[in-house]
Amino acid sequence: MNIDDKENLISKLKKIINADCISVVLSNPKNKEGATKVKARPIETKEGIVFQFTEYKGTQVFHSNLSADKTIAAITKYMEEDFKQGQIICKEETVTVLSGNKGNISIMSRKVKSESKVGLAHNRKKRYILEEGMKIAFLEDLGVMTKEGKIVQKMYDKYRQINRFLEFVEDILPELPTGRELTILDFGCGKSYLTFAMYYYLKILKGREVKMIGLDLKEDVIDKCNGLSRKYGYNEDLKFLKGDIADYDGVDSIDMVVTLHACDTATDYALAKAVKWGASVILSVPCCQHELNKQIESELMQPVFKYGIVKDRMAALLTDALRAEYLENCGYRTQILEFIDMEHTPKNLLIRGVLRKDGSCTDNKNKLNSIESFYNVNPILKSLL
Repeated sequence: MNIDDKENLISKLKKIINADCISVVLSNPKNKEGATKVKARPIETKEGIVFQFTEYKGTQVFHSNLSADKTIAAITKYMEEDFKQGQIICKEETVTVLSGNKGNISIMSRKVKSESKVGLAHNRKKRYILEEGMKIAFLEDLGVMTKEGKIVQKMYDKYRQINRFLEFVEDILPELPTGRELTILDFGCGKSYLTFAMYYYLKILKGREVKMIGLDLKEDVIDKCNGLSRKYGYNEDLKFLKGDIADYDGVDSIDMVVTLHACDTATDYALAKAVKWGASVILSVPCCQHELNKQIESELMQPVFKYGIVKDRMAALLTDALRAEYLENCGYRTQILEFIDMEHTPKNLLIRGVLRKDGSCTDNKNKLNSIESFYNVNPILKSLL
């Protein structure tokens, strides 16, 4: 690449590699030994906009996050040494870069028409943290992806669920300790779609040092998960154990506790343990909230409670609302969020608790006592805490 072409490319990249950039794709490799394709997209972090790079090399996929300046340098080097074509899609224009065999560079820019902008905004596919085409081994073995990195059609809801969960994890990253290894416990891990995804995101994509423990009561499930962990070389940091969180004492402290569809009061035992350990973050998707449904009574609400399905749903919502409030009493800033759309599963609420750094608590015990008295309920979490 001659000096003038290189300077022109760098000058153009400085104008378009920013938050308005939508995607970068470098393709048509100059040699078969190097990378076959490189993709990059902007993501927002606590430090600002960075570009997440995905490099495909043989059967391997490499990930890295680069600042805008380093992204410009990386694209320039790739076009100089490795690829013949690059396409950069931005909000206002699409830029195509062609690198000839003699090192000459041509840059073509096409403005996006106003009507096309509307269509692009309307039709643009949602960006997922784990993108289709990434060839992620554990998603392939768990039946979510094909060998080519395509999402299996019948598993698309699971794929959306995994990415939605990772968005929650991404949100709480600034709340987790830095400068040391994180300890994370996932209770009721089951087939561990989300456990593997969380490990992959934190360890591989974000480069955090983590120790993760998956707990489940099914021995065959635990054996399979440990086998997969060994297969991927994760087993030093990601282990699966048979056990119940109610009596698990393998650690003295935990940074994050995750409970996904832990049935009925198992969620309460998990929340109580998380509080005892002083977990910085709690992510809980409750399931099968039967406890209060057996207790709930109210003369005033009797005309409503006579409809079983209404009583069941009200009891479930009351259960989770009380759980969130008890976490507030224990020093957590708590939210109840939608996990995934109702059309995919009715178990769609996630309780997210983040430990307040100033140690403050919400004192609403009297109000909670009044609510429990009105509905004639006595939740087990109250006694566990």
